[in-house]
Amino acid sequence: MSIITINTAFNIDLEFEIAAFHKRLFAYLIDLTILVAYRMGMAYFLSETLSLWYYDNMAIYLLVLSVPMIFYSLACELWFNGQTVGKKIMSIRVISLNGEEPAFGQYLLRWITKFFEWPLVIGSVFRYSQPLISFIIITGFLGIAVVISITATKKNQRLGDLAAGTVIVDTKTVLGVEDTVFMDVKMQDYQPLFPEVMRLSDGDINTIKNVLTQAKKTKNEDMCYRVEAKVKQVLGIQSGLLPVQFLEKLLEDYNYLATKE
Repeated sequence: MSIITINTAFNIDLEFEIAAFHKRLFAYLIDLTILVAYRMGMAYFLSETLSLWYYDNMAIYLLVLSVPMIFYSLACELWFNGQTVGKKIMSIRVISLNGEEPAFGQYLLRWITKFFEWPLVIGSVFRYSQPLISFIIITGFLGIAVVISITATKKNQRLGDLAAGTVIVDTKTVLGVEDTVFMDVKMQDYQPLFPEVMRLSDGDINTIKNVLTQAKKTKNEDMCYRVEAKVKQVLGIQSGLLPVQFLEKLLEDYNYLATKE
């Protein structure tokens, strides 16, 4: 199991499990199967059901066949938070190297550099004399370069990921900012109640967050009492807030003050 550590803007290290190669391969094969099935099914529907033939209705074929196939991966990753159908089934997804969801430009770079997919798309759309299977074979052959790139890079990135600053991870281990100490304090007139919180280390803040998370899941606040007492002793502060409220206020103050530094 390969793990990468990403440092966030709050100096909180997030750990992600890099997607296993077999998961990426099966995800790609699933997506490839979907594209081939779509091409064959739609071509049959246009020609046999609607009696629309390619050379007589090239514009319709290009619109109905080429557009969905060309933009399949880009549209899916944009709409489904970094996942195609294949990635969804295999529980993997694309994330940015800063731990967040990739921006549109990053998705676009990944899509443009999928050169190994174009033979299948071009062969499906323009109907060259060669059978469709030949374009599938060419697509698979070009995929060897992708395999080499994935195995040769430290974070198992293909060329598109290297260019876009993205990586594919296992969704079972993906943590978003909601799993960190980050809290979005939007009030412009926010007044920190405990500025002393900045004397705590990142590890202390993480401990507070983890204790609160565990207390809410188990509905057991015993640990909150002990952490509250320890924090008050270390920082030399007093508060009339309940333990959970006190710890939550500390996190809010920390996030507000950290963004002001």
